[in-house]
Amino acid sequence: MLNFAMQTARDAGQILLEKFGKIKKITKKGDINLVTEADLASEALIIERIKSYYPKHSILAEESGMAIVDGNSTWKWIIDPLDGTTNFAHSYPCFCVNIALEYQGNIVVAVTYDPTRNELFAAEKGNGATLNNKKIRVSETEKLSESLLVTGFPYDFKRKDDFARHLTTFLLNARGVRRDGSAAIDMAYIACGRFDGFWEEGLNPWDMAAGVLLIEEAGGQITGYKGEKFSIYQPPMCASNGLIHREMLDVLA
Repeated sequence: MLNFAMQTARDAGQILLEKFGKIKKITKKGDINLVTEADLASEALIIERIKSYYPKHSILAEESGMAIVDGNSTWKWIIDPLDGTTNFAHSYPCFCVNIALEYQGNIVVAVTYDPTRNELFAAEKGNGATLNNKKIRVSETEKLSESLLVTGFPYDFKRKDDFARHLTTFLLNARGVRRDGSAAIDMAYIACGRFDGFWEEGLNPWDMAAGVLLIEEAGGQITGYKGEKFSIYQPPMCASNGLIHREMLDVLA
């Protein structure tokens, strides 16, 4: 199933590359939440592929919503055909395809593919995480003051009372904070050690599912803001290399 997810992500990513910089039609799901023809084409390919190879599996897709093929299935594919749609719509090359497989409530397969860099992050539960088939691990940074963090701005951040406080505190206490506009890539970068910590509110299951397994299999840690057990269906999320996790939670408390 991992190889299936990897090849499907690559094929969907090729669609995105072919349409990158050529988008003619952009629609809105909200005030600033965009959908492009690339999202829809990528998702159509992924769903068609899943239905062909695994017709009894359930599917949770960003643009289609829950597309349950078999309501009794213990397998569920969770897909984001284009994470970073706003970036994509503005020809900013930071976006990816996200595919995860959940079995009995646990993520067991994860793939995040960045077609602009040809970087394919993959993980299978119990077998570690890879980048282009090479094993990856989280960073060894031990202090928040020496850490490079990354976050995202929730669409309704103006109504999030603690958002500005969290951001300001991290800016003042970490080495740096980045905001790239793709939570899936942010999480993949935690897994391979490019970032040391990540926090964000307002994410959806398809934003996080693949990244959760990537980070865990690479030796990282993920919890809620209070240190509680994390679920992709109950954000917000705090993710890290594990070594700076306590310091991050102290800020988010």
